[in-house]
Amino acid sequence: MAIDPGAIVHPSALIAPGAVIGAGCRIGPFCLIGPDVKLAEGVELKSHVVVTGLTEVGAGTVVFPFASLGQVPQDLKFKGEQTRLIIGARNRIRENVTMNTGTEGGGGVTRVGDDGLYMANSHVAHDCLIGNKVILANSVAIAGHCVLEDEVIVGGLSGVHQFVRIGRGAMIGAVTMVTADVIPHGLVQGPRGQLDGLNLVGLKRRGADRSDLHALRDLLSDLSGGSFRDSARGRADEGTDNPYVREVLDFILGPTDRSFLAPR
Repeated sequence: MAIDPGAIVHPSALIAPGAVIGAGCRIGPFCLIGPDVKLAEGVELKSHVVVTGLTEVGAGTVVFPFASLGQVPQDLKFKGEQTRLIIGARNRIRENVTMNTGTEGGGGVTRVGDDGLYMANSHVAHDCLIGNKVILANSVAIAGHCVLEDEVIVGGLSGVHQFVRIGRGAMIGAVTMVTADVIPHGLVQGPRGQLDGLNLVGLKRRGADRSDLHALRDLLSDLSGGSFRDSARGRADEGTDNPYVREVLDFILGPTDRSFLAPR
């Protein structure tokens, strides 16, 4: 094992030979760290945290009690192949959070970005690609192979179906089941989620001005008739100078295995 001299490790913690513990790490009571784990500088494991598998945790990330990171996927197709979990920097991973490694069929890696907040009991499944500044509220479940782009917020007790993509800045309301792709900056809510418009609060916080909001509203109106992808393709052919509109169109016309949540 390689424990930096500047790390602080509680005597009750168990660190397997081969683990790498960076400078300034703090490993609390009764933590368990596997032999293939790498903790970057300044990582803090509060207590009773399990980090195992081929797992990397980025600098400054704080993990709260009873979180379990790097366990094998909850996928019957998994046959013990060597896959990874890579967690970025400065995340806050709260109590009882679970994040699994990938599968060979899904690319072999589960990747979590920087500066996220993963509230108590939330779950990130195998082969997910999670962006930066993502917030999962309490008891959110993200199924396998999902993509959550930067600054997505998912409300408490919500679930996201496998292979779903959620575009940048989208907001999912609490107690919502998301079964299809969500456009960037979309607002989705309801027991079976429907696209209810734009995440206006999030857009304003990110500096979108009135002209951007009007352009996005016009786009949603155009998309509400006929085939969602065909309507988007038609708008793309017309061209646009608005970066938010371009982002949504590129997302819709990008590769996906799912349909889309369309405007009511």
